Amino acid sequence: MESSIRVDSSEARRASTWLGETGAAGGIPAEPLWRLDLCVTEALANVVAHGGAGPGAAAPMGPICLRLDVRRSADGGEASVTVSDGGAAFDPLTVPPKARPRTLAEAEPGGQGLTLLRQFADALEYSYSEGHNHLTINVRWNEDVPG
Repeated sequence: MESSIRVDSSEARRASTWLGETGAAGGIPAEPLWRLDLCVTEALANVVAHGGAGPGAAAPMGPICLRLDVRRSADGGEASVTVSDGGAAFDPLTVPPKARPRTLAEAEPGGQGLTLLRQFADALEYSYSEGHNHLTINVRWNEDVPG
């Protein structure tokens, strides 16, 4: 199941609606679907804010493509969304985790997106091919997870 959105922060709501409807129809329980949506929304925010045009690009980086895959088994399932964009190559998995501030004075606004992805996704995968970043966000659930 695929969708695409413009590189615009206002498109995150449309992507979230698509994921919610498509994911529910695909049998993803509410809690893992919520985690997946949170991660995808954060990934989209990062692409829009930091993506920029890819190497040698003369035009804007084009649409952001989303692909949802759902796999079910007797004891649960797994869902993944791959976010693909034509921005500058950026592997978020190589960025070291940010240290937690010890005091409020040390805290800085923003910059927690990768921390959220790492906390709420069960697995993250990244590749760069044919001028596109491909970030895959995976969530898993057991069959006893309420839907």
